[in-house]
Amino acid sequence: MRLELDLLSLSAILYPLSSIGGTHPLLPSLDRLTPMSVRVRYAPSPTGSPHVGNIRTALFCYLYSRHTGGENMIRLEDTDRTRYVPGSEEDIMESLHWVGIEWEEGPDKGGPYAPYRQSERKETGIYQPYIDQLLASGQGYKAFDTPEELAEMRKIQEQNKKALGYFGGDWREAMPEQVAETEKAGKPFVIRLKMPRGRTLSCVDAVRGRIEWDSDTCDDQVMIKADGMPTYHFAAMVDDHLMGITHVIRGEEWISSTPKHVFLLESLGWEPPIFVHTTIIKGKDGSKLSKRHGDTRCLDFRAAGYLPEALVNFIALIGWAPGGDRELMSKAQLIEAFTLDGLQPSPGVFDIDKLRWMNGNYIRALDPLDLGARLEAYVSSEETFEYWLKPEFATEGTHAYLGLLREGFARGKSYALATLPLVQERVHTLADFGEATAFFFNDEPPMDPKAVEKWFGEPYVGPLFDRFILELGIAPKTLAELETIVRDYAAEAGFEKLGPIVHPLRVALTGKTTGPGLFELMEVLGKDRMVARLTRAKGLLKL
Repeated sequence: MRLELDLLSLSAILYPLSSIGGTHPLLPSLDRLTPMSVRVRYAPSPTGSPHVGNIRTALFCYLYSRHTGGENMIRLEDTDRTRYVPGSEEDIMESLHWVGIEWEEGPDKGGPYAPYRQSERKETGIYQPYIDQLLASGQGYKAFDTPEELAEMRKIQEQNKKALGYFGGDWREAMPEQVAETEKAGKPFVIRLKMPRGRTLSCVDAVRGRIEWDSDTCDDQVMIKADGMPTYHFAAMVDDHLMGITHVIRGEEWISSTPKHVFLLESLGWEPPIFVHTTIIKGKDGSKLSKRHGDTRCLDFRAAGYLPEALVNFIALIGWAPGGDRELMSKAQLIEAFTLDGLQPSPGVFDIDKLRWMNGNYIRALDPLDLGARLEAYVSSEETFEYWLKPEFATEGTHAYLGLLREGFARGKSYALATLPLVQERVHTLADFGEATAFFFNDEPPMDPKAVEKWFGEPYVGPLFDRFILELGIAPKTLAELETIVRDYAAEAGFEKLGPIVHPLRVALTGKTTGPGLFELMEVLGKDRMVARLTRAKGLLKL
């Protein structure tokens, strides 16, 4: 494979040909493309729940269709029944809905090119005329090799350090009589594409420019499997043509298959779409993205407490640059900025720390009612607790903290809502609210031993607690009144700074030396809770 950047060709991809003056010979079909004619598709296989890379492809399709005023489509490529995972189709749709990706056509909505599941399209006979055409023209052929014969072929290729793949075997040039006789005998067969020899195949990729392949390095791809189901390589290209897809946005792992797709389209007399191969996603250490770099399954991010708008913003910037130094971008801003020339040729990096930072910014931007509604829904979901009870998280205690918050909402929603703004600036995920607010809902919050050792041995602390118990017993106090009591006591006791007064009070009320503003948390706790906690703390004083 050879890569050669062709700026004119790339320009033709990004803008209508009329705007660059003339027609490029490599792109004969682009003169009919305008922003309004863009049609893209996200075509997942239901072989598992979608991960970050899958959702990024779907997101790029959505953003590009919206930016150009085009159309977005969902097509399920479910012809490989051996890898089909029950429930994965539902996970795909749920993931897309959660992150806010929209489409005009799909298996759930129908459309002018229905059906949108390839297994159903196969049953309607959509693919058969094109297989018949390829067989009749000699561009396709039936191959009867057994699994054992294929394994032996591969073994010989490996031993002789030859290219791996099927380059003809006994059937590429078999006589029609031999094929008919073998088929009549009932021997299973596949139908392969007869790749040309001695040619250069090429396409213009929107990210990399012109890509060329020596056809002699391309093996004869299976188009129809022995069970009669079409492969991805065949069905996807047929469907893309029939459904009017103008841009095929997919991962760069498909580049090696592209010459087969280009030749298949040529053999059927069709013009190719614009291929847009996005780069792989790597971890911060430069290795292939895996579970150890952070959650990669889309719905795991929901269970972990990430906001969908933050995840969309984060994923959009993996391998795509909007220009300038913009990072926090709304969906509308992403749509406005998204063009293919922003796609990067180098691998994108998945940085969980950046996602946490970004998510924290989105949380801090939520108004109290929205935050409360989202958090209540989060702690009410069984998905949340199933996630945090996984063995890798069970020892962190997050599930217990979130359980306290869920009980807090159940016991008194107004009180629970009042606690949230006090910690909103200190968290990065919805899950962080559990531990951050735990002391509000635990009537006897665990005491930090070091804090107790440091502050509860001071002789003035007992009278301080007594004073507050007395003052609080008179009537509920406003934030301003609470602050006045603290400042007045500090002055009476001869303290120039509030620290010696604030710290023991904070430890008594929360069990910690750090947290939200003391006066704010006191106001939310209310007099009854504070009296009970101060009374409890008195029993821990070193007399």
